[in-house]
Amino acid sequence: RPEGDPARGMITITGLGPGDLDRVPEPVLAVLLDPSRNLIVRTRDHPAAESLARERSVVFCDDLYEASGSFDEVYEGIAGRVIEAAQAGPVVYAVPGSPMIGEYSVRRIVESGEPFEVIPAESFVDAILSLMGYDPFDRGLQILNGHDPGDPLVVDKPTIVGQVDSPEILADVGARLGKALGDEAFITVIVDAGGPGQRVIRSRPEGVDLSLAGPRTALFVDAEPGGLIGAVHLMRRLRDACPWDREQTHASLVKNLVEESYELIEAISGLPDEGVDWVAYARLEDELGDVLLQVLFHSAIARQAGAFDIDGVAEVMRQKLIRRHPHVFGDVKADTPEEVKENWERIKQAENTGASHRSVLDGVTVGMPALQRSSKLQNRAARVGFDWEKAADVLPVIQGELEELDAAMGGSGDVGHELGDVLFSIVNLARHLGLDPEISLARAAQRFEARFRRMEQEGSLEGLGLDGLNERWERAKE
Repeated sequence: RPEGDPARGMITITGLGPGDLDRVPEPVLAVLLDPSRNLIVRTRDHPAAESLARERSVVFCDDLYEASGSFDEVYEGIAGRVIEAAQAGPVVYAVPGSPMIGEYSVRRIVESGEPFEVIPAESFVDAILSLMGYDPFDRGLQILNGHDPGDPLVVDKPTIVGQVDSPEILADVGARLGKALGDEAFITVIVDAGGPGQRVIRSRPEGVDLSLAGPRTALFVDAEPGGLIGAVHLMRRLRDACPWDREQTHASLVKNLVEESYELIEAISGLPDEGVDWVAYARLEDELGDVLLQVLFHSAIARQAGAFDIDGVAEVMRQKLIRRHPHVFGDVKADTPEEVKENWERIKQAENTGASHRSVLDGVTVGMPALQRSSKLQNRAARVGFDWEKAADVLPVIQGELEELDAAMGGSGDVGHELGDVLFSIVNLARHLGLDPEISLARAAQRFEARFRRMEQEGSLEGLGLDGLNERWERAKE
């Protein structure tokens, strides 16, 4: 209806607070009891709602919960009921707690364009803060929805988790908090905060009593952060308090980064080609953590120097990913992995354009492992067409290099030079086959080690001779 139409009533939105009517402020109570306004309450499942029903006529919306197939339908139905009632005159729509915290039906009324006013009310957040004696200006406050607490779940400050209204939601949130905070953390489960049936239960996250779940249940978490945020804080503390950590530099940590990277590669090579090996994944998780430690360590050193911190590292990476994925974040078309890779390299080259970048091979660092560097150089050369068309074309090249190696071994060439050419050609074959030569070689080494150890398990290898050793080797392969 046009603005100012006298046939349309104002929608007054307010809250019932966390408890009974005796906790509702006088101005709000006066609006709720005003007989000239129709009163619609979202649910009867609230102490103040029952009291109101004894004082005056109230329209409840619990029937919509029973008749609707989803919460979205419920909220749309409630908003529609309130808006329709307002066509006949002024309406008060009241919700448990505060109208502006966790009330999706209110959001729909506000977005409808109908005339409305909001009268603030005490929320469950106010009741919990009062109960816990916590001032958010101390260390901040985070409020999460139990139905969607975030992924990853970050708990780096005191946190309230609301909407913990079913055992399934409580179990999920408890398990995720347990992973985010660690085994030693506690949480506080609060039922009916500020109401006559208020209960406060301290519990381990993953051992929480699921029967406590309900529409008036929330969690309060005030624990040392775990997970990524906890690791960042711990690294900063070690940098300040540990003599060994304190004396490290970017240069002194290089050997650790190289070693941990190789151990990560070894863990990756131990993953099965098919299926899930949980033991192998546990090792991969551990080795990824060791590599992450190096990133956190370098970031902590840079932070002390005033250069950057881990957030800066993450933000630079985030912006780079956005720039190099225009097919996701822009209007560039790339339907195949090959097109994505081509876009990536073109954008990367444009980013690095300058006086020092005159070759397609620029940027392939000498410090890489030889297998990886060989593959990268070949990929760069392939961009300008200097490449074989298919894997089968590389096999004759390898054969030719083997013949040159054979000749060199006979005294007509540099053996080291020709062996390098053989290895370089094999890397080329691996690239055309879509395989990582580093991982392929690592797996071959693992197979050799496992088979050789099986040979040793049969008894001493001393004195067997080549034929006896080969017999054991064949049995070990089986």
